[in-house]
Amino acid sequence: MGKLVVAAAVAGWAIPIAALVNSVVPEPYMDEIFHVPQAQQYCHGDFLTWDPMITTPPGLYYVSLAYLASFFPVAWMFRVAETFDVLCSTTVLRSTNVIMAMVCAVLFHDLLLCIRPGIGERKATTYAILVALYPVHWFFTFLYYTDVASLAAVLAMYLFCLKKHFWISAMFGAFSILFRQTNVIWIIFFAANGAISYIQDLYPKGNVSHENIEATHQSDKVVSGRDNKTAAQGLRRRRINSPMSKKVVVSESSKLYNSLAEEVWDICLKLWNSKCEVLIAFAPFVFVMVAFVAFIIWNGGIVLGAKEAHVVSPHFAQFLYFGLVSAAALLPWHFTPSRILDLFHLSGKNKTCSFLAVLMGFGLSFIAVHFFSIAHPYLLADNRHYTFYIWRKVIQVNWMMKYVLIPLYVYSWFSIINILGKTQKRVWVLSFVLSVALVLVPAPLIEFRYYTIPFVTLVLHFPVIGNGKLLALGLLYVAADLFTLVMFLFRPFHWEHEPGTQRFMW
Repeated sequence: MGKLVVAAAVAGWAIPIAALVNSVVPEPYMDEIFHVPQAQQYCHGDFLTWDPMITTPPGLYYVSLAYLASFFPVAWMFRVAETFDVLCSTTVLRSTNVIMAMVCAVLFHDLLLCIRPGIGERKATTYAILVALYPVHWFFTFLYYTDVASLAAVLAMYLFCLKKHFWISAMFGAFSILFRQTNVIWIIFFAANGAISYIQDLYPKGNVSHENIEATHQSDKVVSGRDNKTAAQGLRRRRINSPMSKKVVVSESSKLYNSLAEEVWDICLKLWNSKCEVLIAFAPFVFVMVAFVAFIIWNGGIVLGAKEAHVVSPHFAQFLYFGLVSAAALLPWHFTPSRILDLFHLSGKNKTCSFLAVLMGFGLSFIAVHFFSIAHPYLLADNRHYTFYIWRKVIQVNWMMKYVLIPLYVYSWFSIINILGKTQKRVWVLSFVLSVALVLVPAPLIEFRYYTIPFVTLVLHFPVIGNGKLLALGLLYVAADLFTLVMFLFRPFHWEHEPGTQRFMW
């Protein structure tokens, strides 16, 4: 029932707003000027023509083809000339993402119930609707971009990985790369953590010490002295083959480790002891990775088109931006008096380590801001993005402002890591942080839509909050959505094409 409520709620606002957007802005907008004509080439059966300005694979176009064929099979089969152009119009192509937004919400609902079984159907439904209203994700629901479908594929991959359907999960992972190449990082992240969970299930619960192992061997000797030698040999063989009898047996997955190093060592030992089982179970992900490496070699890089505008860059400031944007989008978790007091109380437990961690955070953030803040030409040339104004009116308003924001960056990331650490293993938190860095740091262009997948992952794994805070956050999202919609539809922009960038300038 929750799935139907979620899908109906998303459709309830997405369909009428999509109709409004298409009536006011019927022509391709922003990067749609590349995606829509390319999709229309595919609609006409031309799979060889490729716009060199498109950087991502054609996954979205294949989804649109399947979507259109399912609704208009007769016209598709016979290529009726009068209806064919209508089928591949901007309006119909945009509706692909309306369907994908509904799929995303339902997948998030199922994921939340899978990760937190005790959350309840009603709360999971509320969370799913809230995420569907997340302003960045919400806005691109009505445009023909790759982001919504990309999120749907990644969520499906994660859901099937949690359910241990690894072949299906790897299939969705491979499909997610067809929307955005950087999704390969999320394949590695979810597969790696899936492997850790998998090996934990191979070991019996309860701490098993070396004393227990020695006691087991002693009991074997006692049994071997009995008259029924055949039974004793069978019993001994079963014990030897059991994971409990291995010399490197370690504690169950719920054990509280004293340090990250101890947790990593524990996991490595378990992976080594169960390497055959893990390799067999996760072979589908290995195949996907091998295919992706082959693609990189064949293509000469990760980007398909416009390679000169998407050169891999050490954009470490982008990592800091994500922390602040995500913390601001999750206000009830981060910017409350209780949260601030919680962090201060935590720092008071071990003042030396906390001081060193804060000092390192500030030092690395200063280096990232001072040496690795990149102003991409697209950022400076296109005033249809929020980042255009944030960069000019906030970050670059004067020479000091980018440094003034450093405490907010540090606080945001410390808060994120602290909250995740309350519900996740240290290895999970570390791998998440590294995954975010690998996805965002090489990207020279500041784009909030690049943050959507890690943001949704945060919401999935953050502690559950009360209905009052959820309602307040939902109202904040709705206000931001409406503001964005009004600015998008009714602001009188006047554009001038900027030569050499394929972008527009006010």
